[in-house]
Amino acid sequence: MIDGSHPSHSSHSSSSDDRIRRKIEALGNSLSLPTVRKALGVLEGEHASNRRGGNDDPMDIRVYGPGDEARLIDWKASARLGRPMVVQHARQATSQVWLLCDVGEEMTGGCASGEPAYAVAGNALRMFAALSLRRSDDVSLVFADAHSITRMPFNGGFAQFERTLDDALRRDWSYGRNIDALLDYARRIRDRQALIVLATDELALRKRHINVIGAIAATHPVVLITVATANPFDPSEAAREWYDGKSGRRIPALLRNAKAAEEVALHRRYVCAALEHELAKHGSRMIRAASSDMMFDAFVRLVSRSLGRSIRNQLRVPPSLNLTSEVPA
Repeated sequence: MIDGSHPSHSSHSSSSDDRIRRKIEALGNSLSLPTVRKALGVLEGEHASNRRGGNDDPMDIRVYGPGDEARLIDWKASARLGRPMVVQHARQATSQVWLLCDVGEEMTGGCASGEPAYAVAGNALRMFAALSLRRSDDVSLVFADAHSITRMPFNGGFAQFERTLDDALRRDWSYGRNIDALLDYARRIRDRQALIVLATDELALRKRHINVIGAIAATHPVVLITVATANPFDPSEAAREWYDGKSGRRIPALLRNAKAAEEVALHRRYVCAALEHELAKHGSRMIRAASSDMMFDAFVRLVSRSLGRSIRNQLRVPPSLNLTSEVPA
């Protein structure tokens, strides 16, 4: 469904988009590197690599300094040398992050916030990229519709990532989705330790996809991003006119009633709960939100609850930027 009040299929303003992008960038820049590593580790499951800062084989020992975590102090070595010493280990890290995005025509559907689904999904991918690139992971972008599956070459920092993503989303949106092909692509990723982030809208996934996603989560760490599009039958949205994205027909007013809206909402909640249950069985996660702001808050809340209260202040955007997103207790 698209919001008929905006013929361009997109009713989110550039000022709103700029604001959420600043929040994402500020979050990535404000977190300490150890916190970034912990935050991603919560979502992905960890494995050994040749990077420093974890708890595998020791690599070297040095004097404790500002910014080092107290837990890294080697007390035996410190007692022997008479001053605090830190042992560096091979860091537990995922070296590859795959960001897979549904770019079928259906992703132009509107959210209650006025944003198209693809804009909310894109901002979710930005959140993961901001942290992954801070940790120096290799990031791959994959876009799929019924016409093709494209892996976008990407090298560089977060600014380059944003340009690459913006270029990919600047398209004519003339092809439908092919969520089955996107899931098959994810299943064929060989690196079993690679984090897979799959972004689509909640209407793309059916009961038959639940087991498929579970199978992927059984072999890879997965975060499923689902964008909640507006319920076109909700009578509380009477001020808007919603149109079918393919036929262009307006949703008749007589169909917009509480009963029809609840039936749609109930089905969406069922699929969402089933997906969350299937992912949780394998230690994977799901984030569902109806706007970029809600997606940002859900991401921060998920990570902060997993890591505990001790890092909640680090997960807030600095007040000096006047972009603070409060994290519920």
